[in-house]
Amino acid sequence: MKGKIAIHARSGGFSDRWIEYCQQKNIPYKTVDCHSSNIIEELADCSFLMWNWSQTYAEDMLIARGLIKAVESMGIRVFPNSETCWHFDDKVTQKYLMEALGVPMVTSYVFLDRTTALEWAGMTKYPKVFKLRGGAGSSNVFLVNDINKAERLINKAFSTGFPPVSRWNALSERWWQFKRDKTFISFFNISRGIFRALIKNPTLERLPVQRNYAYFQDFVPDNDSDIRVIAIGKRAFGIKRMVREGDFRASGSGKILYDPELIPEACIRMTFDLAKKTRSQSLVLDFIFSDGSPLVVEMSYAFASHGYLSCPGYWRNDMTWVEGSFHPEDFMVDDLIVSSVERS
Repeated sequence: MKGKIAIHARSGGFSDRWIEYCQQKNIPYKTVDCHSSNIIEELADCSFLMWNWSQTYAEDMLIARGLIKAVESMGIRVFPNSETCWHFDDKVTQKYLMEALGVPMVTSYVFLDRTTALEWAGMTKYPKVFKLRGGAGSSNVFLVNDINKAERLINKAFSTGFPPVSRWNALSERWWQFKRDKTFISFFNISRGIFRALIKNPTLERLPVQRNYAYFQDFVPDNDSDIRVIAIGKRAFGIKRMVREGDFRASGSGKILYDPELIPEACIRMTFDLAKKTRSQSLVLDFIFSDGSPLVVEMSYAFASHGYLSCPGYWRNDMTWVEGSFHPEDFMVDDLIVSSVERS
């Protein structure tokens, strides 16, 4: 391979394993700061850039898409590339993309003015699910059982708006995790959650308030779980996530089943197919079911990789099974290098 891999290092993300894998395989790399004004100069001796940019960093959200496009114009191969991440953390954009490609999905509604949204709320059938366009782990997701709650959410959406990350919702999540796990660590996290609820996090405070739109999805009943399938190149792996007790959400529940027999073949094939159509290096799809048919809820390029280390193997895109543990981040590095060789 020609040139180094530039890695934006951030503890807790993909970059931890990217660096470890490069060291194990003697792949030349260097760490860079994609927030630096001199980032283009820093990439002068590099053929690749890998940056696990995140919705929880305002700096990332501000510059990532534009910077990646600029770096690609230099002939540098990027993970994630523009085709992979242009719709990241934007459920509204994802709705339009999936509708355009004819992807079976949960019916979704977008409103850009209060009057139209309120008129719809007065005519639609309930329950519905209200979401913000961004967020992960079931944050900013609310079950709407009647017109009164719908109107409250709509009026707030077109006035004061919603913080992209609610400190009090985050505390509630920690309390739920303690009830689930009943461990010292989960108890300790409650105290951290109280501190963060009372003391504003400057990183999160820089994220813009979400307002002047309303996004709803149909509520699809009788789902005690969802299916998540991730395709990276010509490989896919999946998990089944059980919903929380007394709730309808599976994302963020921590109740994960890794048996590959629980992953419907239709979900795997749909993920491979959409990844091919969108030319995505990494595609995450969440599915629920209506009358036995899978429907996509939302999509992403990123995921918390530690949650998949217990996967017993993965499928190739010809649906053959490869047994054995793996690090998803390794696939990302390998594919980026191979894509450069194939291109040359």
